[in-house]
Amino acid sequence: MNYPEALAWLYGLQRFGIKLGLENVQRLITELRVDLGRARVIHVAGTNGKGSVCAMIDSILRARQYRTGLFTSPHLVTFRERIRVNGEMISEDAVANGLATIRDLVRDWDPHPTFFEVTTALGLKYFADAKIDVAILETGLGGRLDATNAVQSDVSVITSIALDHQQWLGQSLREIASEKAGIIKPKIPVVSASQASDAEKVIRSRAAECEAPLELVNDSYQKTPVGLSGEYQKQNASLATSAIRSAKIDIDDLSIESGLASIDWPARFQRWNNRIVIDGAHNPAAARVLAQTWRESFGDQRASLILAILSDKDLRGIYEALAPIATYVFLPKIRSERAASPKDLARTVSTITPSLPYSVIDSIADALVLARAKPNPILLTGSLHFAGEALAYLREMPSAFEECAQ
Repeated sequence: MNYPEALAWLYGLQRFGIKLGLENVQRLITELRVDLGRARVIHVAGTNGKGSVCAMIDSILRARQYRTGLFTSPHLVTFRERIRVNGEMISEDAVANGLATIRDLVRDWDPHPTFFEVTTALGLKYFADAKIDVAILETGLGGRLDATNAVQSDVSVITSIALDHQQWLGQSLREIASEKAGIIKPKIPVVSASQASDAEKVIRSRAAECEAPLELVNDSYQKTPVGLSGEYQKQNASLATSAIRSAKIDIDDLSIESGLASIDWPARFQRWNNRIVIDGAHNPAAARVLAQTWRESFGDQRASLILAILSDKDLRGIYEALAPIATYVFLPKIRSERAASPKDLARTVSTITPSLPYSVIDSIADALVLARAKPNPILLTGSLHFAGEALAYLREMPSAFEECAQ
């Protein structure tokens, strides 16, 4: 298979849906003979901040000259973003060859591995072949039954927990925290961000049950500049440095300073230029943090808000968090089949802020033309899928949707 053919096969696996469980991925890892050797494994779960914490850990370790493997999801513009060694995305040929091997291996499996199980196995095999020193693995959904949990870790990291993916993880913070805390393993250190009381109780209980040393990180990193905007990213930076130390990986202050200053992690309050900000906030908790970061950066100046949200998300909760920083709302149609229709979003906007002007727009391109005609700074947000489409448009590149449709 070439790269487009490999992606077509992989995306075709989405017909199998999401199946939480470890049996298939453990079988894949065994039959692919994945051996990470003596590599340290840092496993990260949580609701918000997972990707940023993983990227910070990766950047710090590379500054210290460790050979790193970084596995994250979702991707923004290209599938290859999900799997990186030493900061470099996996090549198209490596994706094609790796998926061809897996396709032949699993052809007759029942149940058939899912998209995320195959992607996880592809990444782990690539890391093993690259002989990395440290693997940084971000969970895809939950933790306990997430495919990444099939790997033995050296530290379990839990970022901020909030309501999201309730259809899979449970309707309460306690239920969701229980799934996230499922990455905690016997006697393996746990490093957690500051949590709401219900979530903290669950994490403490699971850590005690597993006899796993627990560190709650309540402070923010203030020593040197962090390359990502927002006070919350300083909290993420403190969590990242604590995670590295808990994994017993040797680092120094210079590597921390250099790694945090040079981090590049798009769609996290990304300043595209002096007017445009792109952020992937996709649940109410993340949207509230985004609104606070906007105020930290722009004061009382409100945004021309370009908003697109996936249909299975809390439309009302996300918009309620963002409305106080908006002066006008543009609701473009985007390519994702999972996106809420602009008309549905318009009903939410008109209900919550009846006096705030809004427009339903045919495309991101048209929304940006209209937003640029206004004097305010521009904020594109509501979904990482939307952030990826926006970045692809601004970079004049094929979007993730177009890449898998080639």
